[in-house]
Amino acid sequence: MEHNFPLISTIAAGFGLALVFGFLAERFRIPALVGYLFAGIVIAPTTPGFVGDVHLAAQLSEIGVMLLMFGVGLHFSLDDLLSVKRIAIPGAVVQMGVATVLGALLASWWGWSLGAALVFGVSLSCASTVVLLKALEARGILASMNGRIAVGWLVMEDLATVLVLVLLPPLAGLLGGGEAAAPGGSLWWTIGKTLLQVSLFIGLMLLVGRRILPWLIWQVARTGSRELFTLSVITAAIGIAYGAAELFGVSFALGAFFAGMVLRESRLSHRAASESLPLRDAFAVLFFVAVGMLFEPSILIKMPLHVLGVVAIIILCKSLAAAVLVVAFRYPLRTALTISASLAQIGEFSFILAGLGLSLGLLPPEGQSLIVAGALISIALNPVVFASVPPLSRWLLARSALARRLDARPDPYAELPHDTEHHYLQGQVVLVGYGRLGEALAASMLARQIPFVVVEQNRERVDRLRERGIKAVCGDAAEPDVLVQAHIMHAAMLVVASDNPAAVPAMVDTALTLNPDIDLLLQAASEADWQGLQQQCNATVIFGEDTLTQAMQTHVEAFFARRETHEDAVASPQ
Repeated sequence: MEHNFPLISTIAAGFGLALVFGFLAERFRIPALVGYLFAGIVIAPTTPGFVGDVHLAAQLSEIGVMLLMFGVGLHFSLDDLLSVKRIAIPGAVVQMGVATVLGALLASWWGWSLGAALVFGVSLSCASTVVLLKALEARGILASMNGRIAVGWLVMEDLATVLVLVLLPPLAGLLGGGEAAAPGGSLWWTIGKTLLQVSLFIGLMLLVGRRILPWLIWQVARTGSRELFTLSVITAAIGIAYGAAELFGVSFALGAFFAGMVLRESRLSHRAASESLPLRDAFAVLFFVAVGMLFEPSILIKMPLHVLGVVAIIILCKSLAAAVLVVAFRYPLRTALTISASLAQIGEFSFILAGLGLSLGLLPPEGQSLIVAGALISIALNPVVFASVPPLSRWLLARSALARRLDARPDPYAELPHDTEHHYLQGQVVLVGYGRLGEALAASMLARQIPFVVVEQNRERVDRLRERGIKAVCGDAAEPDVLVQAHIMHAAMLVVASDNPAAVPAMVDTALTLNPDIDLLLQAASEADWQGLQQQCNATVIFGEDTLTQAMQTHVEAFFARRETHEDAVASPQ
């Protein structure tokens, strides 16, 4: 019987070596992904021994990208995306522009043509989806405001890159490639068609998909079959991603992201995320193996200074540009450094752009090798970059007067207005988070005339709340100073309605330290979160998506009803 099956042999070799080298990497306290990358180098065509199928590995890794973006979409609502648009859109555009210009200037210095320089520069400007999300998940900050900004920034980069991929072929002749230049009318038609296709896809998913897809998943769940449910989730992720690419010219990653974001409207979104997790992690490993297979080690010997220049643009220049932009938008220094670390790498879109540039005769072969080398090194160093954020932040604040001035800039949203009425400063509810649940709780308290102060990380949302007359403070409630500004020391209750369970213990510790008698009401998004919070915090923890909002509303209203009764009894004559 013939056993020479490229797909099976590539998967077997990829997973087997990834396990071995990933284990060794963890033993030496090196991130496991470095081991996965090395596994890819071992089975690459450029090294002796077994050679895996590069094309098959790339396709398998693309499935990993789809599933990963689908999982992000399941935890990332449209409101989250819109809430960071003021920083994500200009940030992504300017940061990509800076990286493109620097990369193009470097390539021009090497003597490359204009077209090659531009393709090379754009390839260095777009960060890796897989690496970014893995890094944010590993540090438990994917659901935080910093994580939302980074993901929103990445989505904007993906949209811009999709546009570049569509426009590059008709522009190839004009840029010096092998293809004939497209007439002016054809070029504008291509641009308009691309924008129309992307808009149609997004509109279709938001207007139609958010009604039909959750309903379909619910119908499958009612059968009681776990296998069918898992199959429906995987089909939704991969099927919509493929359909988006074929019908609307949208990338697989972006199509899967919007599929997840639509499915988030379903009550089964958390179950869908947990069911797809094993496959997502497995195929994400294949992504790193595929990156390693594209690497040509000889480039490090032939062109070491070129590689160093590429790595410097990816890690240093891109990071610096992102940090300056975030600080310019009056975000804290720690946020700026976190976003910088998130974007200090390149990945799958860079390989796609490089491959397209090579096929169009724009990019020389060494250009693709340099891009892959830059990706490999930046991905391997990304955990180190992330780990350097806290000490770098402390060092800058200790040594730089400019950093201290920027960090200490008065923020009008960081504290309550001076004319805030007394009943918002004592005996009030401190409501952390103003998503769907927070908004419902706020509406209930407004109807009951229960005084409350909202703590929210999104500046735009705080601005809108204050315009409506709702007392709100901007900041991360895990930081003690933020809860102090909400007057937690005199509050009657702390209600946590945010979807970042990792930060809840810090909030609870601060609240109990400053106000030992405060009543605590926490939400749990999953049974695991519920068990963890029950063990860590002596508080009322409510779990269950169907009844979560109603249960928390009832608890708050009952608490204040008992409080009013007690106050009336104390005030009545004996």
